[in-house]
Amino acid sequence: MPKETGGLSLDGQGKPLWLSLELTYRCPLKCSWCNNPLDFEDYAAKELSTEEWKKVLRESRELGALQLGFTGGEPLQRPDLEELVAYADSLGFYTNLITSGIGLGEERLIALKNAGLKQIQLPLQATRADVTDALVGARAHARKLEAGRLIKAHGFPMVLNMPVFRQNIGMTGEMIEWAAGLGIEYLEFANIQYYNWALMNRDELMPTLEQVREAEQVVQQWRDKLGKKMTIYFVIPDYYEGRPKACMNGWGAIHLTIAPDGVAMPCQEARVIPGLEFESVRDRPLAWIWHESPLFRKYRGLDWLPEPCGSCAEKEKDFGGCRCQAFLLTGDAGNTDPACSRSPRHQVVQDAVDAVTRPLRFRKPLVRRAAGAMSTAFLEN
Repeated sequence: MPKETGGLSLDGQGKPLWLSLELTYRCPLKCSWCNNPLDFEDYAAKELSTEEWKKVLRESRELGALQLGFTGGEPLQRPDLEELVAYADSLGFYTNLITSGIGLGEERLIALKNAGLKQIQLPLQATRADVTDALVGARAHARKLEAGRLIKAHGFPMVLNMPVFRQNIGMTGEMIEWAAGLGIEYLEFANIQYYNWALMNRDELMPTLEQVREAEQVVQQWRDKLGKKMTIYFVIPDYYEGRPKACMNGWGAIHLTIAPDGVAMPCQEARVIPGLEFESVRDRPLAWIWHESPLFRKYRGLDWLPEPCGSCAEKEKDFGGCRCQAFLLTGDAGNTDPACSRSPRHQVVQDAVDAVTRPLRFRKPLVRRAAGAMSTAFLEN
């Protein structure tokens, strides 16, 4: 589960402790901060079959993977989800479902519980239907609330996730109050990271530092009020922290993502970096990919770190930050993450922060995650 500090380091002893299976990029929503690739529609015909996913599960378990997240897109779009959950459970995985809640009716929820599903993470974007529906591009709010009610009614441990941005950060207190009333155990306010669709919409999505600090105060007040009844995480955007987060506890350290087409990656965003050699589980054993492939060895450990990271006393806390963010903001994945105030390229982050508070700036409509949206966005720009 995500922590709000960047200083926690987990030693996986060379094992991919956390496995993320992106079963599909298909999704009924059109969120403008989605972390799926900009060309997500190109993957629909390339998805792994049920038996191929089972092979991934076997090989991952042999590597030592323990925690498993079924995600997407929307994993409920896969009719074999229950079969995959049951197979993962039989192998000893602790199974999590990360779902929008759209399509999670009672019958399917019972089937997933019978298959061995252990935990569910549900995102809710706002406490009002008009705001949620506008943000996700679909009439989804009521269905999300019902999904949350059903999840708790059937006894699942539940993580409620509120992706935080300018449009909803003022609802922090309302969200905690609603979650407390439902008896939710974990509530995560995740200020979004700016990759893919979120990066395209960054100027419109990023809250101001003042808004972030006000929301922090609200969270602390509710922590004091609720005590141990609910664990509340508040993940501060690294654009405002001055230090990068320990992205995935280091490249190729404890996290393994498998994309819908079988490509194995150190994180969900790695494909944004050009020039890397991506290997598919269809072509290579997963053990070789994890231990030996050039991709996973590229930025693993600390020896590759540039200056000032290489001589920094905090390098074992943040591992130089995020490689994807370094590429997207500086053009070179080997650079120091510019979110760090010690980076020689930190100004690019400062410029982004300044842009969201610039008076009388022109506001743009959000680019929605949808097939063909990219070409339209480029034409408009």
